[in-house]
Amino acid sequence: MNVFDLIAKEQQRQNENIELIASENFVSENVLKAVGSCLTNKYAEGYPVNRTSGSRGRYYGGCEIVNEIEEYCCDLWRKVFQTDYHVNVQPHCGSNANFAAYMSVLKPGDTILSMNLDNGAHLTHGSPVNFSGKLYHMEFYGVTPEGFIDYDDMEAKAEALQPKLILAGASAYSRIIDFERFAAVAKKVGAYFMVDMAHIAGLVAAGEHPTPFGLADIITTTTHKTLRGPRGGLIFCRPELARKVDSAVFPGSQGGPLLHVIAGKAIAAEEALQPEFKEYAHNVRVNCRAMCDEFLKMGYDVVTGGTDNHLFLLDLTKTGLSGKEVQDELDLHHITLNKNCVPQEKRSPAQTSGVRIGTAAMTTKGYGPEDFIRVAHQIDCVIRGMQKARENA
Repeated sequence: MNVFDLIAKEQQRQNENIELIASENFVSENVLKAVGSCLTNKYAEGYPVNRTSGSRGRYYGGCEIVNEIEEYCCDLWRKVFQTDYHVNVQPHCGSNANFAAYMSVLKPGDTILSMNLDNGAHLTHGSPVNFSGKLYHMEFYGVTPEGFIDYDDMEAKAEALQPKLILAGASAYSRIIDFERFAAVAKKVGAYFMVDMAHIAGLVAAGEHPTPFGLADIITTTTHKTLRGPRGGLIFCRPELARKVDSAVFPGSQGGPLLHVIAGKAIAAEEALQPEFKEYAHNVRVNCRAMCDEFLKMGYDVVTGGTDNHLFLLDLTKTGLSGKEVQDELDLHHITLNKNCVPQEKRSPAQTSGVRIGTAAMTTKGYGPEDFIRVAHQIDCVIRGMQKARENA
């Protein structure tokens, strides 16, 4: 057994499994070629000299060509989101992008107001075991009993706490986010407004979700998930924050950029600019709504009662099963998803009372509404089988 044997096994798993993890997708052959190219050999600490941040350039020689690649990548992502914001394409991942974003405008101990972690936020939005919870004073706004963002709660806490930064964005929230309301509150209390759009970026790019551009001061995203690119991160910001953001990425939190991944990000941006991408993103939403509605018809509890984007949460409380149990059993049936906390969660994060389901990856494979409805019934069959086995035990 060697590494390539294991890679082949993983390729087989991806080919055969129904992938419903909302943060996963399948990249194109061109993205794979770029990420596996000779660019992995090149070191290029720093930035191209004509960056809007006033960078002093690279710290290594031989960077003429990779400078062109990075500048081209930046230009493409501005086109994808139709913005004049500054963009940094060097973050290695979404967590690194968030770390640098905070670092660019905050000091340790400053207050950040973000979504409660149990209600759909990401680890980097204030988990006590994450750098965000260790370095900053985190306060949280919640959701209504139905699972919708409680904007009144967010505004009241912003006025009372006077945070330095207000954060919008989530990893397990199925509804449209009202960026205008967040921006208005941030302006009223004098806070920076930051959006982590990692999950919905592809929908934003295609016009399937309202855009945070023109409203937020800083916007971070991953380039995988709904953007269907390589694993990596991006930071957008208003031009006046460009120098602070770039300095927070390098030398603040990273060394040499991954040029092979930046090339992959550029390929993903080229693909996102094609008309076919808009059709894809629209289909992701259509498919998600169809699958979600089928679970509702079968009597399942869905957090917020539906979905507006690429994912939804099944609340399994009344089934008596944990998210972990269902996740593990579905793995045996070649259906991959992940356990997830639900609002007012009673179980531990290791067990959870729900599962998260996303449609971006299988839409890439060509699935349509009828396919996702069929998978919903497969999942239902597995869950009912688990319940029956428990009753007979």
